[in-house]
Amino acid sequence: MVIGVNERGEKHLLAAEDGVRESTQSWRELLLDLKRRGLKKAPKLAVGDGATGFWGALEEVYGSTRQQRCWVHKTRNVPNYLPKSSQPKAKQALHEIWMAETREEADKAFDGFIETYDAAYPKATDCLLKDREELLAFYDFPKQHWVHLRTTNPIESTFATIRPRTARIKGCVSRNTMLAMI
Repeated sequence: MVIGVNERGEKHLLAAEDGVRESTQSWRELLLDLKRRGLKKAPKLAVGDGATGFWGALEEVYGSTRQQRCWVHKTRNVPNYLPKSSQPKAKQALHEIWMAETREEADKAFDGFIETYDAAYPKATDCLLKDREELLAFYDFPKQHWVHLRTTNPIESTFATIRPRTARIKGCVSRNTMLAMI
């Protein structure tokens, strides 16, 4: 699924297709279809989770598009490398990064997280550090758009309305009915 946000911050559904989530080929086909339908100019920023198939296809089709990793996904993933007792405090520290008012404050909070957790939990900090630039890219865009750019929540909430329906009507879901529901 691809949702676009225009310069006024308005969201528009651009594509909803079935495919293999981690497949570069599935994403390539979807992005090429967007291009064929008129999205000739590369988007300024693409937001997604760590799914490598999407990023590989994006690089091929719209090579100049910057990448933004989803903070909701990252905030779920990083604490998995810490003991349960440390997770609430770590989540709060992660929120302080992406909720910072400026890039400078975010960098300071980011560095603070690394200092706090690196010695005891290097896998947690590695998980965060590997996407540093992609996690903070939204700060280079107008502040009124940050709410749309930090996460994939607009897409996730679309799927959240579909999941309960498909669970109830198990045998009735086909490709066409699924796409119609979306």
